[in-house]
Amino acid sequence: MAKIRFSALKEMTGRGPVEKIKKQRVTEVYGMDVFTMEKMRHYLSVEAFRKLEKIMFEGGSIDRMLADQVAAAMKAWAVEKGATHYTHWFHPLNGATAEKHDSFIDILKDGDVIEAFDGKLLVQQEPDASSFPNGGIRNTFEARGYTAWDPGSPAFINNSTLCIPTVFVAYTGEALDYKTPMLKALAWIDKAAVDVCQYFDKDVQKVIATLGWEQEYFLVDEALYNARPDLKLCGCTLMGHSAAKDQQLEDHYFGAIPERVNAFMDELEYECYRLGIPAKTRHNECAPNQFELAPVFEEVNLAVDHNQLLMSTMKRVARHYKFRVLLHEKPFKGINGSGKHNNWSLLTDTGVNLLSPGKNPKSNMQFLVFLVTTVKAVLEHEALFKACIVSLGNERRLGGDEAPPVIMSVFLGQQLDSILDEIETKVSSKKMSPDEKTELKLNVGKIPEIMRDNTDRNRTSPFAFTGNRFEFRAVGASANCGASMIVLNAAVAEQLVAFKQETDALIDKGVKKDEAIFQTLRRYIIACKKIRFEGNGYSKEWKEEAQKRGLSVESGCVRSLRAYLSTKAKKLFINNGIFTERELEARFEIKNETYLKKLQIESRVLGDLALNHIIPTAIAYQNTLIDNVKGLKDILPDVYAEVGHVQLESIKEISMHIKEIKTMVNDMTEARKLANNTYENEVERAESYSETVKPYLDKIRYHIDKLELLVDDEIWPLPKYRELLFSK
Repeated sequence: MAKIRFSALKEMTGRGPVEKIKKQRVTEVYGMDVFTMEKMRHYLSVEAFRKLEKIMFEGGSIDRMLADQVAAAMKAWAVEKGATHYTHWFHPLNGATAEKHDSFIDILKDGDVIEAFDGKLLVQQEPDASSFPNGGIRNTFEARGYTAWDPGSPAFINNSTLCIPTVFVAYTGEALDYKTPMLKALAWIDKAAVDVCQYFDKDVQKVIATLGWEQEYFLVDEALYNARPDLKLCGCTLMGHSAAKDQQLEDHYFGAIPERVNAFMDELEYECYRLGIPAKTRHNECAPNQFELAPVFEEVNLAVDHNQLLMSTMKRVARHYKFRVLLHEKPFKGINGSGKHNNWSLLTDTGVNLLSPGKNPKSNMQFLVFLVTTVKAVLEHEALFKACIVSLGNERRLGGDEAPPVIMSVFLGQQLDSILDEIETKVSSKKMSPDEKTELKLNVGKIPEIMRDNTDRNRTSPFAFTGNRFEFRAVGASANCGASMIVLNAAVAEQLVAFKQETDALIDKGVKKDEAIFQTLRRYIIACKKIRFEGNGYSKEWKEEAQKRGLSVESGCVRSLRAYLSTKAKKLFINNGIFTERELEARFEIKNETYLKKLQIESRVLGDLALNHIIPTAIAYQNTLIDNVKGLKDILPDVYAEVGHVQLESIKEISMHIKEIKTMVNDMTEARKLANNTYENEVERAESYSETVKPYLDKIRYHIDKLELLVDDEIWPLPKYRELLFSK
C-alpha cells in the first residue's frame, strides 16, 4: 500500500526545472482577448456605438437592428483573433460557470459554408433549464430555459471561443442564476444612493457598487493529489492526523514565493491580463502551500464575472505546472482555511468614493450617512448575511485559524466609534443652536485626520470597515461572489431608502436639512450598537454577549439557511422585485440540496476508504505484529510477554479501532438510508444529515487517526499528509 505514496513522492521530487513563460509588458497584453469599448468603437458604426454605449450605461432595450450590428462586429473581431465557436457564458446555481459551444459555421442553399452570427444568436439562446439546480422551478419534462445577453459585461475569447456573458432564466421567467437578481439589486442601490447623494451634491446622477475580491487557494502537487481519493472527490482531506510542523512557526505568510509557484503565478497573471482581469497582488498566505491573488476593484457585476473566470483559469493553468488548485474552504483540518474577502464600496459618477472621508464637513456628513446606513443594513439582516455565505466547507472554516466567526458583527475602529458616540451625545430631537451645529460640523470635518493611520484591523470581524470600504471577510473561497453581493447591495439599498424617507419626514415637519440628517443618523447609531463589536470574535464571552444582544449565534449551515425564508428576507427581496417568492424558495432548497449532496459524497468516500483501504491495511500490519509476537514466544518463551508488551497492546488497540470504525461506518450508512427513506424533500433530508450523519464523520476520523499512529507508514493514503501535500 505504501508503494503508491512513495511513487507519488518520487514523481514529485523528480520534477525538472520550471520553464517560465516569456514575459510581456502588461500594457501590451491587457484586455487583448476582450471586446472592449475601444474595439466596439472600431468595429461598429458611430451611430450604433453611441446607441449601445447609452444602453450599457443608462439601461434600456436593444432592438434587432442594433443587435445584428453588434453581433457582426463581435464575430468579425473574434474570427480575426482565431475564434471558431461562440457560447453564452452564465452562472448557474451550482456555483460554477456554464457554456455550450456552437461553431460559426452555416450552410447556404448552394452548399457553400460561411461564418455566421446574427443578433438573434447574440441576444438569446436556449440551454436545458432542468439539468441545472432549479429548486423545483423546472421539471425534467419542462426543460426549456433561456440565456440573454448582459451588455454590462464585455464579451471575451477563451480557448478559441467567443464567450458572451448572459443571464439565465426559466421558460416561465424565473431567475436560475446569480447574475439576474444581482443586476436588480445593483440597479436598486444605484437609485437609492443617488437619491441620498442629492442631499449633498446635485451633480450626482449615478452610483455604482464596486467590489475587490481577494481569492485564497491552496496548491498541491498533482502526484500527491492523485494519491488522495478524498482530495479528488471532495476537494478536502477527510482523514489524517496533524503534522509535527505546519503553520505554527508563522514562517510562510508573505514569505518568498517558491520558484515553481511563482512560474504558475506568472502565467496565471498573463492569462488574467489577456482577459481584462486586473490582477494586482499575489503572496503566500498563512498556511503552508496557501496563496492569494487580489485584483484592483471593479464594478460589482464585472468583478463577479472576473472572479468566476479566474477560478476556472487558475485550475487550467495549474495543470501546466503539475499542480492542482484547491478552492475548498477547509481542505486541511487545524490550519487556515481559504476565504474570498469581498471589499465593497460605492462610487459616484463624479468620482467620489462614498465610503471615504472627504475634505470638508459636508462631504464627511455624506460619508457618515453611507457608513452608518450600511452598518444598519447589516444589523437589520444579520441572519441573512450569514445565510448567504454558509456552506459545508465554510461551516468548517468559520470561527478558527484566522477566519472570522459565524456571528455577524461590524468593526469600525476606535476612532470612528468615538465620532459616532459624539453624534449620539450631542444630537437630540431639539433644535440645535448655531454654536452646537458649528462645533459638530467642525468635529465631523476632522474625520480624515483622525482616521489617517489610526484605523486598526480586526481579523475576527466578519464585516469590517478598512479605511475606505467594507470588507465582508466571511465569504468562502469557492463561492460565487454574486450570492453575497445580492444580499449586501439589496440590504443597503433598502436602508438608504428608509433613511431618505425618515429624513424627508423630518424636513417636512420644518426641521432644517442638516439637523434632520443628524437626527436620523443618531437613531441609527443608537440602534447599531447591537451589531458593532471591537473585541475578539473568537471568545466565548462574545458569543454570550451576542446572544444577549439578540444576534444569531447559530453556527450550522442548515439552520442558518432558514433566514432566506424569514419575514424580513421576503420583505427585502419580494417586495422590491429582487426575487419572486418562488425564486426565493428555490434558492433556499438549492442551498440545502447542495449541502446534503456534498455531505453525502463525503460520507460515502470516507466509508469506502475506511472499509476497503484502512481496515485491510491495518489488519495486514496487525498480522505482522502477531507473527512478531509468535516469533518472540518461540525464541524467548519465558519473557516474551514482557518484551512483546508493546506489540501485544498494539494488536489489541488495532482490533478495538477496527471494530469501532466498521460499526460506525455501518451506522452512518444506515443513518443515510433512514434519512433518504423518511423525508421526501431535500430540506428535511439536509437537516437529518446534518444532525445524524455528519457527527459520524468526526467519530470515524478519530479512530482512523489513532490507527494511523499505530500503523504509521504502512497505512494508505494517510501518513503525515501535511508533510507530503505541503512539499514545494
